[in-house]
Amino acid sequence: MLKGIIPAIPTCFSDDGQINKEAQKKVIQFVIKAGAHGIVFPGLASEYTYLTSDERVELIKLLVAEVDGKLPIVAGIGAPSKEETILLGKEAMKNGINHFMLMAPKRFEKDIQKHEVFFQEVASALPNCVILLQNAPSPMGAGLNAEELIQISKSNSAIKYIKEETLPSGPAITALLNHDMPHLVGIFGGGGSRYIIDELNRGSLGAVPAAEITDLHVAIYNAHQNGEAKEARNLYRLSLPLLTAQTIYRMELTKYILKKRDIVDALHVRAPLPKLDTYAKQDLDLILQDLQEENILI
Repeated sequence: MLKGIIPAIPTCFSDDGQINKEAQKKVIQFVIKAGAHGIVFPGLASEYTYLTSDERVELIKLLVAEVDGKLPIVAGIGAPSKEETILLGKEAMKNGINHFMLMAPKRFEKDIQKHEVFFQEVASALPNCVILLQNAPSPMGAGLNAEELIQISKSNSAIKYIKEETLPSGPAITALLNHDMPHLVGIFGGGGSRYIIDELNRGSLGAVPAAEITDLHVAIYNAHQNGEAKEARNLYRLSLPLLTAQTIYRMELTKYILKKRDIVDALHVRAPLPKLDTYAKQDLDLILQDLQEENILI
């Protein structure tokens, strides 16, 4: 059973835009040391839409070798076509992975019948797979509502988990958990863990955030699980300034913070995103300094 904080780790590139394997290994070791309960790769936070299938297969092999059985791995197999999705799933299965994070191709929009057929065909082609259905908001995903998610999920026993990150995520999580779907194990929050306390209070299993403050997210989750509500909320409040900036800069921010924390020295981003200027970096430096002074980062 998946639960807890399962970060979607970034893809590390060298300055020339090529895969930086050594930096990738350092990120993996960081999230393990930070207490993550699993790892997702690649996700939207990994720039998977800017990776080739060969790069994705190569990085999954690296991830499996580096994790070495310490944590469960969820392979992101989303792709523009059903055929590529299945190919990526089969390659992951060759490496011992049968948990997959997946959303239907963006072109399906809200055609629920196409979503149903897509997930059924993928599950049929990947026997015994476990699907974490990712529901991302537009423009990244279809931004399905709870009723649409229920319709897609209830007829497909391979969909054991849902990652809900449309807004507001809380009511959707409650609606999903209140619906009778015996095969559904549970719901994860997304959205960078910006709403993690509300999501956990509603019964979510945890969250799938980006990786730059995995240790802080683990501390929030652990405090909540231990019944330390005040401590969980205090830690949560400390995370919000950084996560607010993350809504704008996304992978640019993740890699900048990982570098400032001496975890990696790899800042290149393939995705077209707003760039951090001098003022934004100064603000992030102060936010990170505040977190480090609280002695809550490893």
